[in-house]
Amino acid sequence: MNEIDPAHRFSMDAVRNYEAPTDGDKPGGINDVARQVASQYRRDTMSPIMVSGVLRMLEFAVLFLSGLGAYFYYVGFFNYLAWQYPLAIAATSFLAVVLLDVTDSYQIAALMRPVANFGRVLLVWAGSFALMALTAFAIKASEDYSRLLFGTWFLAGFVLIFGLRLVMSSLIRRWARDGRMERRALIVGGGKAAEQLIRSVEKQPYNDIRICGIFDDRNDKRSPPIVAGYPKLGTISELIEFARIARIDMLIVSLPLTAESRVLQLLKKLWVLPVDIRLSAHSNALQFRPRAYSYIGSVPMLDIFDKPINDWDSVAKRAFDIVFSLVGIILFSPVMLATAIAIKLDSKGPVLFKQKRHGFNNEIIEVYKFRSMFTDRSDPTAKQTVTRNDPRVTRVGRFIRKTSIDELPQFFNSLFGSLSLVGPRPHAIAAQSHNLLYNEVVDGYFARHKVKPGVTGWAQINGWRGEMDTNEKIRMRTEYDLYYIENWSMLFDLRILFLTPIRLLNTENAY
Repeated sequence: MNEIDPAHRFSMDAVRNYEAPTDGDKPGGINDVARQVASQYRRDTMSPIMVSGVLRMLEFAVLFLSGLGAYFYYVGFFNYLAWQYPLAIAATSFLAVVLLDVTDSYQIAALMRPVANFGRVLLVWAGSFALMALTAFAIKASEDYSRLLFGTWFLAGFVLIFGLRLVMSSLIRRWARDGRMERRALIVGGGKAAEQLIRSVEKQPYNDIRICGIFDDRNDKRSPPIVAGYPKLGTISELIEFARIARIDMLIVSLPLTAESRVLQLLKKLWVLPVDIRLSAHSNALQFRPRAYSYIGSVPMLDIFDKPINDWDSVAKRAFDIVFSLVGIILFSPVMLATAIAIKLDSKGPVLFKQKRHGFNNEIIEVYKFRSMFTDRSDPTAKQTVTRNDPRVTRVGRFIRKTSIDELPQFFNSLFGSLSLVGPRPHAIAAQSHNLLYNEVVDGYFARHKVKPGVTGWAQINGWRGEMDTNEKIRMRTEYDLYYIENWSMLFDLRILFLTPIRLLNTENAY
């Protein structure tokens, strides 16, 4: 068989457009055992990538401050601070962190074994000093530097970062033991292939993968109820609810790559989850180029989908939300105050309207809006879409809905974290189109919830806002939302945010 390009074969479009056999199989309730297993996992987990990233910053700070400390000790705190010293100290500290990264010294396996990596850390630190000395010699500046000062810094810096690594090793082991730092994985597919995969993963030393169970559609004769000590917890459709409750990070599909139709059928169901999806390649006869694989230890995996907006991207996006939400609240506070007064004078009832909607990973969140309907005619479930000249809408409500002023309280949702400033708009739980729930109209609708919903979004600035009175409208809104998820970047968020006020001038679909 010819070599297959996995990026082409299992692309997002290929999965979404794949016509799976209709078997009436919908995501359903999990059994009591699976629910009990899912609920035992902690929610306050830490990403290994985030932990190693924070350690990089800590080690740079420790090296830089210890270098400054050595300078102040020998020269004096109140004496003139020659610019070349802090510059050389900062450059050497940064170079050391880069070289430690290049030599894989920030991998969790290395961090858990600081004594075994003693020589590597020492070599990197010495190499950083050697490069600094070589640079100083090349620019004829070596005479300006105190050898005693830098010798002291070399010893102090190494003692401090090695001591920090000993502390981190202890913390990481404790976090791994307590379930606070791990990547939770489910095996999709059972039998001998799953057993071989589990054995291979478990052989990896200092592994941060925790296998939480196995899901397979096949009966117990074809797929045993227990594989390598792990229970089969349900079917593939039941996996979706389990993954959401247990906050699973990764799905590992244990099927041969040659079973293309079966793999696509599984991915068609699973791609709606905000998780990494990997196809186990440890037992495949087909061989790809090395860059096609990622690895769990030495076990090769083909990357099918990655969790969107993850790790440091999520930190950047959260910082973006906090900063711009505060700016929005300050800028629009006079408008919000005037709106609250107008609503109170226009009709009886509270100023704010709270509605339960689907949030990230299908969790139920409460979204704030200015009340635009008469209190006794409001529809918290949104089963009945607001239409043109809807008698349920107040006089003030018509204006604030048309201008989207009713959405301004959602700056507080974004500030507190239930919404993001930019993302797919959250829909009410019971939102319908022609008596069908949105997820019954659009195949893969819940993939919109792979990221946190937003106050504004790509669909809204492209005209897909307001009344969803046809199936085509909700399909198009979903298409734009999925495009946003697949192409997210901070620049994309900025573009949407700054285009929103301009595009909101078009009020044709807002009632």
